[in-house]
Amino acid sequence: MVEFTNTGSKDTRSGFGEALLELGKLNPDVVALCADLTGSMKMDAFAKTFPERFFQVGIAEANMMCIAAGMTIGGKIPFTGTFANFSTGRVYDQIRQSIAYSGKNVKICASHAGVTLGEDGATHQILEDLGLMKMLPGMTVINTCDFNQTKAATLAIAKYIGPVYLRFGRPKVPNFTPAAAEFEIGKAILLNEGSDVSIFATGHLVWKALEAGKMLEKIGIHAEIINIHTIKPLDRETIIASISKTHCVVTAEEHMMNGGMGDSIAQLLVRDNPLPMEMVAVNDQFGQSGKPEELMEKYGLEAANIVKAAQKVISRKK
Repeated sequence: MVEFTNTGSKDTRSGFGEALLELGKLNPDVVALCADLTGSMKMDAFAKTFPERFFQVGIAEANMMCIAAGMTIGGKIPFTGTFANFSTGRVYDQIRQSIAYSGKNVKICASHAGVTLGEDGATHQILEDLGLMKMLPGMTVINTCDFNQTKAATLAIAKYIGPVYLRFGRPKVPNFTPAAAEFEIGKAILLNEGSDVSIFATGHLVWKALEAGKMLEKIGIHAEIINIHTIKPLDRETIIASISKTHCVVTAEEHMMNGGMGDSIAQLLVRDNPLPMEMVAVNDQFGQSGKPEELMEKYGLEAANIVKAAQKVISRKK
């Protein structure tokens, strides 16, 4: 099992904030829009450094998306910022009609996704956002695992032409991606080679998958662990190569089971190579108020749940 160095727990939204400031210095066409959550989104440094390129639209998320779409016509690269629930569910019509339909070069950056938002409860803890965004034609969907990867992804999407949904979060999580690692859209990252089961994880569940890998190794199970940071486009080549060795699959994500990363991989498998599969995700439930760590346990999103899923799926192999 490969050992990854945790350089300290950091919140992924701060990776976005640092990268946005860096982009402001690198590219005068980068602009930022926020819906009354500048501090929470870590956009305050950009706002202070580039006040002429920062637009505080207030609690008017639909208007923010339409403004961003219009800015692209003049060659600007707009980054919108608000919570994931307000970045998707509240403004789906505006994203579909004004951004996705016409392929506008808007970067929809969403924090506070999933149950790790914690005490704010079900009205803010969106678990459907990846599904909503991946169903839009032409929309690239990214879900990063730690501070360094979020920073690298933010820098990368500025160079990509087309609409992007970038999902990250509020809690401090282990930071283990090498700081110098470049982010390649659509290219999964093999973290650990194994022969018994393929574990595909995304976002906060990537570190949990690595913890699960250590637990499995102690009982003689060698897991292949892959970071699926890009939900769309999916890295079909890497996925197929892995399952061709292991012949069974576990997916892990802080998202609804329906419509998430696991759903996308299941569609790939049923078309190309049907195999036993288990999903670690929220199963058709809303979240509730509570501490992030308590909610992760309640909804079965811990390393132990990945271990159980791996043992179950291995038992189903022919």
